[in-house]
Amino acid sequence: MEWQNGEYTITDDRSLADLNFIHTSLNTTYWAENRPREVVEKSIDNSVLLSLFHKDKQIGFTRIVSDFSTFAWICDVYIHPDHRGKSLGVWLMACTMEHPAMDVSLQLLATRDAHGLYEKFGFQIREMMFRRNP
Repeated sequence: MEWQNGEYTITDDRSLADLNFIHTSLNTTYWAENRPREVVEKSIDNSVLLSLFHKDKQIGFTRIVSDFSTFAWICDVYIHPDHRGKSLGVWLMACTMEHPAMDVSLQLLATRDAHGLYEKFGFQIREMMFRRNP
């Protein structure tokens, strides 16, 4: 799938993704600051990747982990700091929600910030249990 918005494009064509940009960007975040490149690559291989481009340069991305029937998890939502404040996060989320991987009964994301953005798409803060593998 592909979406166009002026000079910006979002695509789920994994072959266009800039893995160096994605790995470097994730290592600047609170949730993935020490994620090894091989883990980043494996996570992309096993999920739907939406890449956001300005002209031909990648400036953002998100992943959807989905079974395409009952459950989908949105993760690694990222917009490069130089492109924030332009409503690109809202557009990236809108495209994410349109993707067939999100046509499931339970949709989840976990974040410490940007709650206002995700609430626009119907997400609510709920308690949950989780376990990190050591």
